[in-house]
Amino acid sequence: MPLVTTTEMFKKAYDGGYAIGAFNVNNMEIVQGITEAAKEEKAPLILQVSKGARAYANHTYLVKLVEAAVIECPEIPIALHLDHGPDFETCKSCIDGGFTSVMIDASSKPFGENIEITKKVVEYAHDHGVVVEAELGTLAGVEDEVNVKAEDSSYTRPEEVEEFVTKTGCDSLAIAIGTSHGAYKFTPAQCTRNEQGILVPPPLRFDVLEEVSKRLPGFPIVLHGSSSVPQNFVKMINENGGKMPDAIGIPEDELRHAAELSVCKINIDSDLRLAMTATIREHFVQHPGDFDPRQYLKPARAAIKELVRHKLIDVLGCAGKA
Repeated sequence: MPLVTTTEMFKKAYDGGYAIGAFNVNNMEIVQGITEAAKEEKAPLILQVSKGARAYANHTYLVKLVEAAVIECPEIPIALHLDHGPDFETCKSCIDGGFTSVMIDASSKPFGENIEITKKVVEYAHDHGVVVEAELGTLAGVEDEVNVKAEDSSYTRPEEVEEFVTKTGCDSLAIAIGTSHGAYKFTPAQCTRNEQGILVPPPLRFDVLEEVSKRLPGFPIVLHGSSSVPQNFVKMINENGGKMPDAIGIPEDELRHAAELSVCKINIDSDLRLAMTATIREHFVQHPGDFDPRQYLKPARAAIKELVRHKLIDVLGCAGKA
């Protein structure tokens, strides 16, 4: 099947109590690892590209890689999504360039300006058969061009969501309930330690999510900054020359609960980076004579595939939903 929008995906996910994985892609091996897992698990899929990915790999290369994945995986629906579009021009470029979904992130702007910018993108996108994700509230953390200090973050205000969705016409809404971008989502001071001495992050604000859901019944909600930062990969990195102290993510049981509610799309990026980097670092230590990129990118691709399989089955709940 050709690339699809997220409209039907989200309707089924909302009704079925699961979420679609939105995985960031930057190169061929990442695309292959994600799509091979989704194909085997018969899971619908969103492949998303950030402004930074387009600058790194080139828009055309990324689109063609995703189109190749569609050919290789005709059994599963795949959407191509712009992650954190910073302005109308970037969104327009992706809409004109083959994307089926775009996010306009004007969440750092005042409420009225966010509505104005989002509405402009929605009007252009809908005229071209493309759907739009918008954002209310501000997530902390660092990921590509997104860089928000903790003190500048803010939870979504449920009392604003109805007006925002009505006036903009957006198709899905990313909200802030305590997730955070990057691998360093929380400082140790923000966390507690369990009996094993492991840092435990503050719980997500499900009260905010539930209130938003009441005000927007049936409307698909999105969670950004939802990597879980698997500690086995952090340990592998640190044991093989890396330095990632206190990297911590969102507990997977909380993400699964969010998916059972109104969250239809969960973004995952840092976990893919960790799986790839940990595997490559370990390979270089164990095989110092290797210099062929295929020798270390092949196990890195396999690690991404297994990570994604786990997410599809155990976290998102979308395995078998294609």
